[in-house]
Amino acid sequence: MSEKINDTILRAYNGEKTDYIPAWFMRQAGRSQKEYRELKEKYSLFEITHQPELCAYVTRLPVEHYGTDAAILYKDIMSPLPALGVEVEIKSGIGPVIHNPIKNFQDVERLGAINPKTDVPYVLDTIRLLSEEQLEVPLIGFSGAPFTLASYMIEGGPSKNYAKTKAFMYRQPEVWFALMDKLADMTIAYVKAQIEAGAKAIQIFDSWVGALNAADYRVYIKPVMNRIFTALQKENVPLIIFGVGARHLLMEWNDLPVDVIGLDWRTSITEAREMGVTKVMQGNLDPAVLLSDWQTIETKTKGILDEAIMQEGHVFNLGHGVTPDINPETLKKLTELIHSYSQR
Repeated sequence: MSEKINDTILRAYNGEKTDYIPAWFMRQAGRSQKEYRELKEKYSLFEITHQPELCAYVTRLPVEHYGTDAAILYKDIMSPLPALGVEVEIKSGIGPVIHNPIKNFQDVERLGAINPKTDVPYVLDTIRLLSEEQLEVPLIGFSGAPFTLASYMIEGGPSKNYAKTKAFMYRQPEVWFALMDKLADMTIAYVKAQIEAGAKAIQIFDSWVGALNAADYRVYIKPVMNRIFTALQKENVPLIIFGVGARHLLMEWNDLPVDVIGLDWRTSITEAREMGVTKVMQGNLDPAVLLSDWQTIETKTKGILDEAIMQEGHVFNLGHGVTPDINPETLKKLTELIHSYSQR
């Protein structure tokens, strides 16, 4: 990686004073970019991620176009699951579809273990390629969290209420914890390999864990998340946790050995601090705002920045991912606004 790397975001993640508030956007790689859409006419998501040069190109695009302070590896949280024996397909307009859903202990026992160097070499090659190409900002690696991965594996695909997942958890707790352990082992090995290859920060997406109440989270999820983050702490890179609709879990996350808590748009930075959150925070503009007029975008962005400027170590992001209908020029203009308005 280049000696001239802009490490502003890493310093912000560590709670240090920075000259401006750094920014990146979840799902910034691809989605609304013309170049990416042209690629998707020829290749599927998995086909892109299996070609390191192509995947590195997609990962770099938003940094070059928007001027963001970090790149996030282009891949999907499903990427490591085939190594475990999960038959997953990304269907357009639907999302991940699992053809062999988990139903019982035998299904969990059949799951294998991941060897990142042999099972997902293309992911590691992409990270190394980005390092060799002297990416000028840090690369964020990521993984899905056990609950979110399990929800797809049990439901067979996306769900609105996660009823099958929660019923499985309640009815078969021993099997549930066995599944959590398998997925924790996979997450730890997968993330460590990304860091070894050159990732400078890690975000764990527990996108759908907000479907659980806090009491159930403490029993069924928190122990495995504690194990994952404790293992990853030894790697000495910033660790970020993020989920949607998880306001009621913020203090549970604050207890975990993480460095950064990602907020969705439902909870403001001030509200989170008043609740007792002490960690660095990342967020949290509603992506839908970016479909409105610029005056509205500017007003809402400045409102978030005004709250963030009062503390050290904030990273601007969206409260969820970039949607395909957001104009790329809006994201470029948004990054410029964040940088200029927050300069100290």
